[in-house]
Amino acid sequence: MRLTPLSATILLTLSFSSTNTLADNTSDSVDAATPQIASTYINDQILPPAIEWHGKSEALLLSADDPWATPFEQNGLKTSPNYDDTFIWLDKLIAQTDKLKKVSLDKSPQGRDIWMIVASQEGADTSATLAGNNKPSVLVQAGIHSGEIDGKDAGMMLLRDIVLGDKGQLLDNANLLFVPIFSVDGHERSTQYNRVNQRGPVNMGWRTTSKNLNLNRDYAKADALEMQHMLRAINEWQPDLYIDVHVTDGIDYQYDVTFGYNLPQGLSPASYAWLENSYRPAIESALTSQGHIPGPLVFAIDNTDITQGMSLWNPSPRYSNGYGDARHLPTILIENHSLKPYKQRVLGTYVMLEATLKTLGKQATKLKSAIKQDKFRYSPRVTLTWKEVQQKQSWDFKGIEYHMEKSPISGNEIVRWTGVPKLYPNLPVMGDTVPDIRVTRPSAYYIPPQWSEVIERLQIHGIRMTRLEQSTEMKLNQYTLRDPQFKSTDYEGRQRVTIQASLKSVTANLPVGTVRIETHQPLGDLAILLLEPQSPDSLLEWGFFNPIFTRTEYIENYAVEPLAAQMLKADPELQIAFDKALQDSNFAADPKARLRWFYERSPYYDDQYLQYPVLRQK
Repeated sequence: MRLTPLSATILLTLSFSSTNTLADNTSDSVDAATPQIASTYINDQILPPAIEWHGKSEALLLSADDPWATPFEQNGLKTSPNYDDTFIWLDKLIAQTDKLKKVSLDKSPQGRDIWMIVASQEGADTSATLAGNNKPSVLVQAGIHSGEIDGKDAGMMLLRDIVLGDKGQLLDNANLLFVPIFSVDGHERSTQYNRVNQRGPVNMGWRTTSKNLNLNRDYAKADALEMQHMLRAINEWQPDLYIDVHVTDGIDYQYDVTFGYNLPQGLSPASYAWLENSYRPAIESALTSQGHIPGPLVFAIDNTDITQGMSLWNPSPRYSNGYGDARHLPTILIENHSLKPYKQRVLGTYVMLEATLKTLGKQATKLKSAIKQDKFRYSPRVTLTWKEVQQKQSWDFKGIEYHMEKSPISGNEIVRWTGVPKLYPNLPVMGDTVPDIRVTRPSAYYIPPQWSEVIERLQIHGIRMTRLEQSTEMKLNQYTLRDPQFKSTDYEGRQRVTIQASLKSVTANLPVGTVRIETHQPLGDLAILLLEPQSPDSLLEWGFFNPIFTRTEYIENYAVEPLAAQMLKADPELQIAFDKALQDSNFAADPKARLRWFYERSPYYDDQYLQYPVLRQK
């Protein structure tokens, strides 16, 4: 039966307690597997039909009246607690055990602590004591987009079961660092009208911070105070695995838990091999056995035509998993499916986190070896940008049937998902996997001390550096920039710019305080992606160096005319070059361009204009 939002039968989304007692709000004649429009959430009426779901992981739930039920379990499996209630409940749990410690990563712009729960058998409360137990650690953060909060409720249940249930052995061979709410200020901007295309929880936080910054676009530039705290925490606590829990948008499909990481073409190929060959099979097996449908990250090329295929994402360092690739921290992006009910998504996340701790404990040696290989790989050439090509392997995609309808509102064709599972076999997959712009690895970069904001950001990332204690003259390489293209609109609080660049040899006078950054260090690859001007997430493209594109000295026409005459009289070769330039009719017809031609060749010209101030050493 094909259903539309106007014709489908309205059903309440059903939920199970740990006793598996069904609260039946439906007619006995209705098949629970038939797609129906639910009415649990305020936006259900405008979302595609949902299939009633039940899986073995429902046995993880406690009944609402259990003394240790989480707020999520207490309120019908469809709400998530606010900031205060979250930590009231967690503080109560922490008081029951020595295994959990609560550590502040520092405060948000609105003054809220960003709390991290440290879970270990030894009850470590500092990074030094945690490192002393010689176990691998996984850092799990929820709520980087605070409306996508599945990880918080899943993590609270898992911690409860580690402390009071039968999951204590999970800490025998691994540590858990759990940040329940990353974007704490956005989390408190919560209403039932956020995240219109997501099925729960009832009240959802806001996507961005209190300063309207998207934290999962901020890893490279690190503008947000929250991100700066997180990067410092990563440097201090040194996790071996990093999990970033999201809820995705887009198309309808059968998968409820999708996840991905860097590609083998990236900067951490050994970590990719571990994630793909050791981690993914274990996690997908655990999820499948509990009634979930795991899959890779889903990004359709055309949301209205699935047959166009899927896009294989090669993220840059502005994103968590792209950043993890650059700094050689294996990073997993979880994207739960927004159209699945909140209960299903939370339970899927719980299963994935539990399986992660088990796998990490068993595979610690292999993982640490892979990380070490990546950190000290020092590839002689580094890819900055990639070209898209069709991948060799296609995808038998577990999708949902749909049809197109002409909308009387927009006048356009729109998608109507029916809720009926459908396999789309052999879909093409496109991906940015062919190197485009590549650079040779310099031995070091030099940054003059006046670029203090750039130096500070590199320090926040944990990149090692030294300072020159006396002025020094050196032969180095410097980029000359041309054709700067500024974005017409602001993006994430910055005016981005793209450029063309070419290297030249220079003799540079480096002042006292100039910073030297070697690239033969564990974060050397990250330094390269942040400092190479044509890297898509370079600090130059993010606008940190925009003042260099401003001309501040000029020459008046009445002065350049006699100057040009002097130059031509003194240099016959210049006359030949000028005559050649005049062969360009546009140049010949432009008086300003002709005068500028001489000014740019005069000793009065600003020799730092369009010169990238970060220098390279071979």
